[in-house]
Amino acid sequence: MDAVTTGSFARRSAAALLLPLAVLASTIPASSHHDANGFHNNYPHSQRHDFWRWKWEQIRDGLPHAPPGGWRIPHMRTDIERLKNPAGAQVTWIGHSSFLLQLGGMNILTDPQFSERASPVSFAGPKRAVPLPLGIDELPRIDVVVISHNHYDHLDLPTVKQLAAAPAGSPLFLVPLGLRAWFTDNGIERVEEYDWWQSREVNGARFTLVPVQHWSKRTLWDANQTLWGGWALEAGGLRILHTGDLGLSRDTQDIGERAGPFDLALIPIGAYEPRWFMQTMHVNVPDALQVREDVRAARAIGMHWGTFEDLTDEPLDEPPKVLAQLRAQRGLPDEAFDVMKIGETRAIAARASVTRP
Repeated sequence: MDAVTTGSFARRSAAALLLPLAVLASTIPASSHHDANGFHNNYPHSQRHDFWRWKWEQIRDGLPHAPPGGWRIPHMRTDIERLKNPAGAQVTWIGHSSFLLQLGGMNILTDPQFSERASPVSFAGPKRAVPLPLGIDELPRIDVVVISHNHYDHLDLPTVKQLAAAPAGSPLFLVPLGLRAWFTDNGIERVEEYDWWQSREVNGARFTLVPVQHWSKRTLWDANQTLWGGWALEAGGLRILHTGDLGLSRDTQDIGERAGPFDLALIPIGAYEPRWFMQTMHVNVPDALQVREDVRAARAIGMHWGTFEDLTDEPLDEPPKVLAQLRAQRGLPDEAFDVMKIGETRAIAARASVTRP
């Protein structure tokens, strides 16, 4: 490995040690997925979280690496006027797991991440592969922000602080159990935390935190001390699911049975290699297709790919290529499970039926 690659690895490894301590709220009640040691998955998988083995294999194999000229990720400048004057329900992919959902007269952000890096520091960590398609100051007034978990590519401190300080007023932040203390410690007061299957109604829209197979950690000391999950949303006659990060488990069938069917599901398709390390926490593309079927979604959009470099080992532009191949093999139409350009806005249609392979 050359000096540049080794230096990049050293910076990424050092950055993991520069994390502030998160505080777990002391009032969280015990439950089947929470005890004195923290939170647990509903359907535990054997986990191999050998981080240093993974990093050593990256050094050995020279991974990850970009092709000459960098990654060619489909992206565009967001049509700001369309955000200001939506003709109907629509979704805009800001990148990674960040979406702007506009439906039922509300503007909703999922896992907003507007920083240059997904990292606790500005000088190291996974960097954006393409420019942001819009700035926070170009967003319409945001009513609700939903957070799936506390990893840095899903919960970004500069972003949420800027959103909370918006001239039109702070949005309501809906977060999993244990995360409210982190927000209030950072001066953000309009925040509510929820357990799995708890719901909140806001202006006629219903938000439900649903269980998924994952984990949480922001420091060296707080593994699984806050909850994680996806968000099921009902508004404007539509049902939308944002899964957050997840590994494949029985949870997705539970979501489909209890909260489905969905008009649209936002499902990760990237950050899946090496499988020996990632499979319990991140679905790959075949898994994602199974998730779509399990949750009974008429349509799905792939997320969690193409945005931040060096998150995992697969080529940054690989997931949509694999998705297209598998979709064709299974006889699924493009709209059953598609990808968007970063910055693109699309209309959200009501489900006609749930297409199955």
